[in-house]
Amino acid sequence: SQSGLAQLQDNERIALTIMTDVIQQSGYYVNPVANTVTGSFPILAGTFPTAGQYIVGTGTGTAAAPGDSVTVRYNTAGGDGIMNCLGGTTAVATTFVNTFSVNGNNLQCQLTTVVAGIPNVNAAATIVTGVTKLIIFYGVQTNSGSGTTSADTYLDAPTVTAGSYWPSVKSVQVQLTFVNPLVGLSGQTTTKANLALTRVIALMATTGVDT
Repeated sequence: SQSGLAQLQDNERIALTIMTDVIQQSGYYVNPVANTVTGSFPILAGTFPTAGQYIVGTGTGTAAAPGDSVTVRYNTAGGDGIMNCLGGTTAVATTFVNTFSVNGNNLQCQLTTVVAGIPNVNAAATIVTGVTKLIIFYGVQTNSGSGTTSADTYLDAPTVTAGSYWPSVKSVQVQLTFVNPLVGLSGQTTTKANLALTRVIALMATTGVDT
């Protein structure tokens, strides 16, 4: 029981630490004096249909396992220590495109690196095991005239797409469902097969205080 709980806690910590570190970097680009968001994030066929878009998702927020996916991208100048979802860095200017999803009870990330406009898609890699579902809601500022930079509602991916709200996403609510390691063990009475853990992650490129 203790071993199973320790592994569960490690998996929870690793999963949410990596997802937080990656998702909060969405939209980061090098040298905002010389560069722009649209120039830094051009259209990427099959993933980002609009120049300047750096976050997109799939799923309805209430789907059965394995649930939703979320894809974010950001830039590195090379040699600056900025990491992708697999913990890697690069010595050359690169755009990291990171897609989180659940497959076969594994939380996975598929990394695409874009160098000089040429994408290289890597095979999906498992971050942690024992995850049955990923549910995503997006904190959106739907009232652009409110004078704030805060989310005023949380929407699923299709609703964000329908409302053209991807540029207005301020935060991402992530819910991971883990397998309960105590179910079925001798001396345990719990029948709760899955345990859900939720975190809200701010996108540093869009959150802040107006002055």
